[in-house]
Amino acid sequence: MKTGDLHIEQKDLNKLLLCGSGDAALMYLYLKTGNDPQGAEADLQLSPSRRDCALAALRQLGLWEDRKDSGMVRGEQPRYTEGDVLRELETNQSFKLLQGELQRVLGRVLTTEDLKIVLGFSHYLGLPDDVISVLVCYCRESARNRGRLRTPSLRAIEKEAFFWADHGIDTLEEATAYIRRQNLKNSRRGRLLQILQIADRNPTDAEERYISQWLDMGFDDQALSMAYERTCINTGGLKWAYMNKILQRWHEAGLHTGAEVEKGDRKAVPTGGTGEIGEAEMEAIRRIMQEG
Repeated sequence: MKTGDLHIEQKDLNKLLLCGSGDAALMYLYLKTGNDPQGAEADLQLSPSRRDCALAALRQLGLWEDRKDSGMVRGEQPRYTEGDVLRELETNQSFKLLQGELQRVLGRVLTTEDLKIVLGFSHYLGLPDDVISVLVCYCRESARNRGRLRTPSLRAIEKEAFFWADHGIDTLEEATAYIRRQNLKNSRRGRLLQILQIADRNPTDAEERYISQWLDMGFDDQALSMAYERTCINTGGLKWAYMNKILQRWHEAGLHTGAEVEKGDRKAVPTGGTGEIGEAEMEAIRRIMQEG
């Protein structure tokens, strides 16, 4: 096994810390020192499934690029018919079993239109049956976590299926790594809602996009709290566009933790505090107030 000194960029370190996977962090160090991932089973005492999950996590974090390249370019999506569905149910036992499993997960009988969508998951997107089952379970739980009482439709799940297929989430290992990241992100989403003092309602779709973007940027809770406090001080309340401007500026400057922001503020304004309003911020406030 190769060893040696290495340098980890702060942004990569932040991703690893927020990922919450010890196996992924260990695999990152292993690969960073020039080792082949296939040797991790023996060198790191990782089982094949743990090794593959760690690699999948690094891939999804953008920290490992050596992934399979199918080179597949999907053509126009077929329009499946009732005959296609009936033929699949009659000739493909695994599809029939998948139908039963999805009905159990969703708690309802799947219609012919539903099964046409599922057929697209399998034939058009190329997702294996076990991955489709995990996908549907994930979408159901995600809806529940957001306070939605009804189970999602297959048409709504289809959007997530395309995302999985486009991002190479087509094995159980890839799905496990992705869901683990999303669960961690959902936990941080809950803490961010507390920081933003949103407790009596669900965020709107536009607000959800801001939240997802901020979490993907890799900010810690202290930095998010500082951005919220600065927004309230400078604008009199939570102005999403204004807080987004602050976080975008910090992200571009590579400031993602509270300590980094404080250090950056001291460099930018040696005698001022984090609540001081500069000319650029004043102009942003004027624009936001005019829009609101």
